[in-house]
Amino acid sequence: MPSDSELRRDECVSPDEPVAIVGIAALYPGVSGADEYWELLNREFSCGVGDPAAGSLDDLRIDIARFGIPPAQAGAMARMQVLMLEAARQCLSDAGHPGQALPADRTDVITGTCFGLDRQHANALRIAAGRYAHEVELAAVAEGVDEAAARAAAGELRSLVARHTGASPHDRVGEMASTIPARIATAFRFRGRTLAVEAAEATSFVALDHAVRNLRRGVSDAVLVVTGQRWESPFLTSALRAKGLMGPTSRGTTGHEPGRVGEGVGALLLKRLSRAVRDGDRTYAVILDSSVRHDSRPGAFRSSRSAEVRRSLARASLRAAAVRPESVTYVECVGSAVAAEAEAELEALAGLHGGAASASVAVGSVRERLGNTFANAGVAAVTKVALALHHRRIPPQRALGGAVESGPPGGTPLRLPARSEEWRASADATPRRAAVLGASFTGTVCHLVVQEYADDGAGAAAEPTGPGERRASSTPGRVQGTGGGTTAVPCPEPIAVVGVAGRFAGAADADSFWQVVSSGETRIGPVPESVLDRELYYAPGALSLTHSYTDHGGHVPVPQEPPGDVRIIPLRHAAMDDTQRLALAVAAELFRGRAAHPGTGGAAGRLTGTGLVAIGTNLGLTRERRAHAEMSLRSWDETVLRLPGLDGLSALQKKALLETVRERMPGAPDHAMSPAALDGCLASGVAALLANEYRLDAVPLGVEAACASSLAALDLCVGALRQGTADFAVTGGVELACNTRDMVLCSALGLLSHSTNAPFDQAADGFSPGDGCGLFLLKRYGDARRDGDDIVGLISGIGASNDAKSLIAPDVEGQLLAMRRAFAEVDFGPSAVDYLEAHGTGTKVGDRVEIAAAARMYGGEQRSRPLEIGSAKSFFGHTFAAAGSAGLLRTLLALRAGTLPPNANLRTLNPALDLDAVPAVVPTAPSPWHRRPGQPRRAAVSSFGTGGINYHVLVEEHLDGAR
Repeated sequence: MPSDSELRRDECVSPDEPVAIVGIAALYPGVSGADEYWELLNREFSCGVGDPAAGSLDDLRIDIARFGIPPAQAGAMARMQVLMLEAARQCLSDAGHPGQALPADRTDVITGTCFGLDRQHANALRIAAGRYAHEVELAAVAEGVDEAAARAAAGELRSLVARHTGASPHDRVGEMASTIPARIATAFRFRGRTLAVEAAEATSFVALDHAVRNLRRGVSDAVLVVTGQRWESPFLTSALRAKGLMGPTSRGTTGHEPGRVGEGVGALLLKRLSRAVRDGDRTYAVILDSSVRHDSRPGAFRSSRSAEVRRSLARASLRAAAVRPESVTYVECVGSAVAAEAEAELEALAGLHGGAASASVAVGSVRERLGNTFANAGVAAVTKVALALHHRRIPPQRALGGAVESGPPGGTPLRLPARSEEWRASADATPRRAAVLGASFTGTVCHLVVQEYADDGAGAAAEPTGPGERRASSTPGRVQGTGGGTTAVPCPEPIAVVGVAGRFAGAADADSFWQVVSSGETRIGPVPESVLDRELYYAPGALSLTHSYTDHGGHVPVPQEPPGDVRIIPLRHAAMDDTQRLALAVAAELFRGRAAHPGTGGAAGRLTGTGLVAIGTNLGLTRERRAHAEMSLRSWDETVLRLPGLDGLSALQKKALLETVRERMPGAPDHAMSPAALDGCLASGVAALLANEYRLDAVPLGVEAACASSLAALDLCVGALRQGTADFAVTGGVELACNTRDMVLCSALGLLSHSTNAPFDQAADGFSPGDGCGLFLLKRYGDARRDGDDIVGLISGIGASNDAKSLIAPDVEGQLLAMRRAFAEVDFGPSAVDYLEAHGTGTKVGDRVEIAAAARMYGGEQRSRPLEIGSAKSFFGHTFAAAGSAGLLRTLLALRAGTLPPNANLRTLNPALDLDAVPAVVPTAPSPWHRRPGQPRRAAVSSFGTGGINYHVLVEEHLDGAR
């Protein structure tokens, strides 16, 4: 394991160093690999149909045995997981791996997907089929069928659906989007950061932006970005059409359909250019800048239709890259199916490149070849540009592949290349350069500047010679900044938490949250019948693939109306996912008294500059899963009519039976196919709602890192603030884990407690699910002091790692690595930390491993007082993606109150934990938190997720004048 000094880095990095693309993978219908992708891009167009890639990714045959996946888990894997594993393998192989070794301990894996995965839909359908079969049974009896025969028919129907969808104890793990990067990290032994992101069509762009930021901050040495899209639900196709984001045809269309959806998975392996040169990598191209911005507008989600927003972003991006607009000779547009948005894109480009000669800037869009690959669109575009720069050829373009049927208007510098052509060098030897421009229907716009890489024979990039342009350094490990000097990693400024809000079981806001914690009494109890139909889904005492053995959880009622400070029509609010409604209500608490948009009173100017809204959440929302299941169940009507025991019914009776079942089943409501339907299926819609309704100039995205999602989102925001790419951030997590589907799936793997969540207790036998949302408003410490903000606490350090060992078993070394990385960012040691907010799930193995890791980290120095350890899960249950937000909220409120928080449900401390080795205690009553002489109170928060994902955050109170 690396020492602390090694983790602090001996390599100087620059905040604007070019990032090298050293590996590529491309999986599209009929395409497998970079060479086949390049061949597709350069294929001449015919006069008829059939030019774009057709078919689906199901046609690709992939041998999963090479990834070391246990047979018991293989059947539970989403198809996207298999595809992304293969894309990762191809990308690494393209970069020379394993012969060309990677810095495994500092290699991150970031994946991007959008909407639900096939395994999520299958699991939801299987659970919903329980009610469907029950209603068939009741309707059959009503039509005169014998009760025993009706019961047997219902049982046969359940079996048929189960065989159709598959069922495994590992379904809950296999369906998670964050399992994909975790599986990749495990397969290739990468121990860096591991997470999945989603931002609608901007998903690829935010993934790449985060990768570039981590490399330039020096917290990572290599990042593997894998993004993909499959069209896994007929409901999604209908919702896209209702939103106006696709034409009237479905996936797999072979004609030139401007709004056609497409499938694809792509991967890029990135390194700092200096590192790539030092490692002797083959470099396709370099990214000079990656910029994203959000055009916030209240109401239903829609792409920015502002040419000025796009133009100003592009100008800022080019300035950041230190290049002139006229040096860009190719622009790749992701495109849009909406005419007004496509026109704004072309208008922005025409204005930006207005000084160039007529028809001097080639414009293209891979959308014409692939259709709209949504989450993959940005990687598909950047891959095209990197290959074009590498081969020094511009692929042909017939039309832009969106709402623009032909090309740019005449009289502008823009043109469509009619055929594959040589990418000529400029007369002044300026390197070939391209830009990539994209947008999402949530309002985000994106821009990248990409440049060719040329080796000067000494292992360095050829230096640009244009006036005012940055010169790349030839010194391995050191890169010149724009001022000409080298820049070391500054280890980093504390981040101030200037606002907190939360809603968990029995706690409607942050104040009542602290009251619950102070009481020492759990809020876990029997969930309402509306959450778990006990007749259909509750079977205590035994593991089952169809029932939950517990009916306890930390339930939170979902708001039925929007908060008073935003204006949302009832139809749109009804179409939202429950997590979106809950987060919106918690955001109202967060912004109360410090309004973020004009017209609502308060200090409208308090949130100035640009920001980031990153929310930890499950990337497959219940709204979409439920709608898909309801739609799919209708296709089982004919099967119902053929069930044994019902064959004696007349045609009229069978018709009446089906009508009765349809009336009693929860069907798709009237708003299901309204334009708002798609908004309610979007996980990043949680963040987009906050950005848009409160008019924040902040890019929204959803983050999933299993149970560590909240702290992964926090890590993104801390990084953006420290690097200066954001001036404020809203972060946290939300999930409603008290639902039939999750309770059944978690019961199947034996994860749930048979009684109640009791971390560190001798009788602990699992966790109880909990609902909740916690949100935080962040600023750089200096900015918060300047603005006179009330500082709740400071984020001093944050560390992350992946075990790279097992998807479900926790690991001491992996957790310890995250802790060591957190302490590498601060100027104090573990003995200065008084309190550890543990992940504390209440599983016997999980608690034991966590305490063992804590003992090695916090027991290594002489302590003047025992380390106090606790877990919010004992009060509110395990809130999955929101778990880290509950722990962080509890810790910050404890710092503010000067009180060490107690634990609930602790009767007999588990002696196997060996707390004396730290030494540590687990208190059951609140006690005063005394400051050490001359020091602020300090604490740590841990969050560990399925897939070996580990995060550890160091927090301290703010003492005015102490810094």
